[in-house]
Amino acid sequence: MSDPVPDIVIVDRPIDPAVLRRLVERHFEDMVKFVVDVERRVAAVGGELHADEEALLLDNGSRQEDLWGANYYPGRGEAACVECTSLINIRPAQANRSMVIESAALRERVREIALGLIGRGEPLP
Repeated sequence: MSDPVPDIVIVDRPIDPAVLRRLVERHFEDMVKFVVDVERRVAAVGGELHADEEALLLDNGSRQEDLWGANYYPGRGEAACVECTSLINIRPAQANRSMVIESAALRERVREIALGLIGRGEPLP
């Protein structure tokens, strides 16, 4: 029987914890990759590569300059559940020369969106 949860889901409201569990377990067991559109306040969650989530959001109307990648770790608590690191974040034209989101304000924006849509670091049910 096939899994009814797609490999990547786009969320604009809090994700169902059961869906999040499936996405976490599917590829990495302890985390899930995600990309947020900081202007539209939506996230693509799941998949193996941030680039796949980025492509899905671009196909759904997002602009490249608004997309930033990160990782979510359930069970680590609110302070440690979001890691703003991704290859798609390397953008010299936007003054971001590393995989980590260098702007503290942008990091906080990504984190705030993730906490609202994905979770606050609580353990999965």
